[in-house]
Amino acid sequence: MATLRQLEYLVAVVDTGSFTRAAEQLHVTQPALSHQVRALETAVGGPLLERLPRSVRLTPMGRAVLPHARAALAEAERLHAVARRTAGLEEGELDVAAIYSVSLGILPPVLRAWRRRHPGVRIRLREYPHADRLQAAMAAGRADVAIGPAPAGWEGPIRELGVEEFAVVLPADDPLADRAARTVALAELADRDWVHYAPDNGLADLLDHVAAQAGFHPRAAVRAEQTSAAPLLAAAGLGPALVPANIVPPHFDGAVLRPDPPIRRTLTAYTRTRPDPLTVAFADLLAEQARVDPYGPPSG
Repeated sequence: MATLRQLEYLVAVVDTGSFTRAAEQLHVTQPALSHQVRALETAVGGPLLERLPRSVRLTPMGRAVLPHARAALAEAERLHAVARRTAGLEEGELDVAAIYSVSLGILPPVLRAWRRRHPGVRIRLREYPHADRLQAAMAAGRADVAIGPAPAGWEGPIRELGVEEFAVVLPADDPLADRAARTVALAELADRDWVHYAPDNGLADLLDHVAAQAGFHPRAAVRAEQTSAAPLLAAAGLGPALVPANIVPPHFDGAVLRPDPPIRRTLTAYTRTRPDPLTVAFADLLAEQARVDPYGPPSG
């Protein structure tokens, strides 16, 4: 199979009209250049150049091959240019993976800021319902950066983004909604039917865990597949919901109370061992712009 180096040598010989001048231009020895041209001729199945006493001349096969050689070299140069621009954060594509709640509450303003700074870089977002599936996707190479709870046993860089706080959502007319303190103990909701999560959603595990710590097992009135549905179903009166506070919109028509004691988890951005410049830049922007806790200042 022909290599780019062999094609480059062929074009140089044709353009300079001489093996000697081509070797000087390419900073290689003439025997090395001649060897590569012969290897190219073997690969394509026939002679490409006719050696004359003072010059060279393309054979019919050489005339057929030369345009393709030039096109291949031009395409290779374009690929190198794209790589250089990507290294300079001018263009490229970045695969971002996140758990459901992160793509709702944290990523939109970050992606808006990223688009303003790097309009030539395309973002492809992959969403996962559970932190374990997120980590597995990263380990399998399906994304450049993952955003979610701290991964277990991860060998690449991990950047802490902040501590995410959870809220309890109730209907606006719920008897607990008028509390001046705007807090509620989960034990006070032990006899309620809850807006729970589908078993493969990581928040189902979280709700079961914190409820068990409060001394009860939450009965499910309904199980939401999508995290975004939980606060809406709770506001509609189907039962209380435990949601990341950062996914509740500013003018939400339900009641939002803080659990007492607070329920929190740390969110991180993590990459594989040697992230490229685009990935590093995105992780830096996440640390700078991500507002993990709406009750506190932005992270970074």
